[in-house]
Amino acid sequence: MKTLIVSLSLLCASAAADAATATIAPAKPVSAPPMVTVPTGQFTMGSTEPRIGDGSHNPAEQPPHLVRIQSFRLARYETTVGQFRQFVAATGYRTQDACWQFDRADGMARKDVKWDTPDHAPGEFHPVLCVTWDDANAYAAWLSGQTGRRFRLPSEAEWEYAARAGTTTRYPSGDDADGLCAYANMKDRRFKAALKQDYGLDMLATDCDDGAALTTVVGMYPANAFGLYDMIGNVAEWVADCEHPDYQGAPADGTVWRGACEKENEYFITRGGSYASARTVLRSAARGHGGRTNASSLGEGFRIAEDIGACDETCAVNDADFDAALALAQKTERDRRLN
Repeated sequence: MKTLIVSLSLLCASAAADAATATIAPAKPVSAPPMVTVPTGQFTMGSTEPRIGDGSHNPAEQPPHLVRIQSFRLARYETTVGQFRQFVAATGYRTQDACWQFDRADGMARKDVKWDTPDHAPGEFHPVLCVTWDDANAYAAWLSGQTGRRFRLPSEAEWEYAARAGTTTRYPSGDDADGLCAYANMKDRRFKAALKQDYGLDMLATDCDDGAALTTVVGMYPANAFGLYDMIGNVAEWVADCEHPDYQGAPADGTVWRGACEKENEYFITRGGSYASARTVLRSAARGHGGRTNASSLGEGFRIAEDIGACDETCAVNDADFDAALALAQKTERDRRLN
């Protein structure tokens, strides 16, 4: 009798466990962000523009040189807060506990804030900030392991080729600097007003209105000819290349340039400018840099690239849930701008 009672108890416990399991939806597998296939081609990389300011944060864009690019994939949007949050939640990855931000006393200062501090992560579909070059590579490596695909940061040459999307003008939208607010989140009137109100900083800015004071939801401005959004403005984007003072000796095949780094892999290139960038920094050829372990809310984020051949044409299929949620976030942002 005792044996029977124990058996019945085990049976009931097993049935209860099965029922509980059946009510729990399986965890959604990690999906890749929407990717765009960038075609094979060639372009003239760089420009004859003088260094910006004193040039200390802007490696020279000379000499212009012909580069051949093999087809690859590039994320349609900058990596978002929500995407980076999924990585951190899954791995327990720890970023630095401090990040550069604007400061009332010093203009900018390193503060005890991180990528998920609400001021720097106001929404899941804003681009992630306060991430280092190492953080960006860690995210790409994790996503590769989760999906079986080969994600990475783009090379600097790949980035400029993709940003230009066949154009030879100063900006992907043409040569008109005065109309940039229609194409990018940049250093505009709203930015100037926000910095004055929040930090007491009086900064020069372009006299136009792009609709956002700081970062905004990805994909709010027109895509370039390749279908890529926010290649200029919103956040500057880490690329895989270390810093060199100019293009002397740069590879002509679009590969990552990591030899003879100017400061032994301490500094890496950023591209595209940010919400805090003036018009000259938004040019397709403009180059910025940052320390490898430098986390900043003043502009640095990233987007990922992918090698062709890691998977078949199904890689071009987007995550419908991501697309729907992003569309809702964009609508909410558009409505906010109308009010």
